[in-house]
Amino acid sequence: MKEEIVSAENVTLAFDKEKNYALSGVSFSIQRGGSIAFIGESGSGKTSMLRILLGLIEPTSGRVRLFDKYLDEVDDEELREIRRACSYIPQDPFGGLPPTLTALQAVTEPLVITRLNVKKTGRERAKKLLSSLGIGETLWNRKLIQGFSGGQRQRIMLARALVTDPKLLFADEPTSMQDASTRMDLVNLIRGHHRRGMSLIFVTHDLLLAKAIAERGIVLYRGHMCETGHTAPLLKDPLHPYTMALSAALPRLGKPIEIKTKRRPLPPHWKGCPYFSLCPYASDRCHALPPLKKIGDDRSVACFLYF
Repeated sequence: MKEEIVSAENVTLAFDKEKNYALSGVSFSIQRGGSIAFIGESGSGKTSMLRILLGLIEPTSGRVRLFDKYLDEVDDEELREIRRACSYIPQDPFGGLPPTLTALQAVTEPLVITRLNVKKTGRERAKKLLSSLGIGETLWNRKLIQGFSGGQRQRIMLARALVTDPKLLFADEPTSMQDASTRMDLVNLIRGHHRRGMSLIFVTHDLLLAKAIAERGIVLYRGHMCETGHTAPLLKDPLHPYTMALSAALPRLGKPIEIKTKRRPLPPHWKGCPYFSLCPYASDRCHALPPLKKIGDDRSVACFLYF
């Protein structure tokens, strides 16, 4: 059995004392070499989960274990050592890169930070990564402050993340500013590293992209786990009404987009199903919070339709 590289145990993050949650009771694990996608719209808690996994913010409750160490038990030096085995692609391509460095310097900088400063081979690896992502030699020595598009910056951030050959990659919407052709360049590069043993945690709102890049998925809505399982069945046969809506929103040739939702007001301090206000199947049972129920060997869904 493969070693478990990441686990989250009932992770909750509250915004305030009124218990407005960014995350509520999220649990999952990934074995070495595995991949998982967090899927959901803006505000669903995807980025908050990544930041907790990296130890950038502390959860209100619950625990995270990374490389067999609980993050709430390690000191600063141990945390830095753990992070050296990881890479992180932040969501913001404009705030995620050092503006005074050139594109090539930005990609080689992590080799210094992680103590892998092999000057010649490191620079060659950085150049190869940039070239494979469409950042040609004429742009290598241009400073980032001198004008790169959002899409170019995303590609530079991916090269910067992969130059150290990380054991674990955290990628937060790394293709959001790409067109169809360059998006596949990024996806194929990430998949290539994943096939060579890199573990992956990927954030997206797109079920098709989740299927293309990750083996398993967790659908989040307002910080709650709606559905989990392999990404192909999540796309082909969604169980939760919110996952159904995400799937229905995908464009299909010759078929109109038909999303089944209803709009109803939520009472103050709502404690029931987070999707109640939009769900076309809601009933009085949904005034309670549905637990995750296992469906088959590898599917779980939090919906009273299956109780």
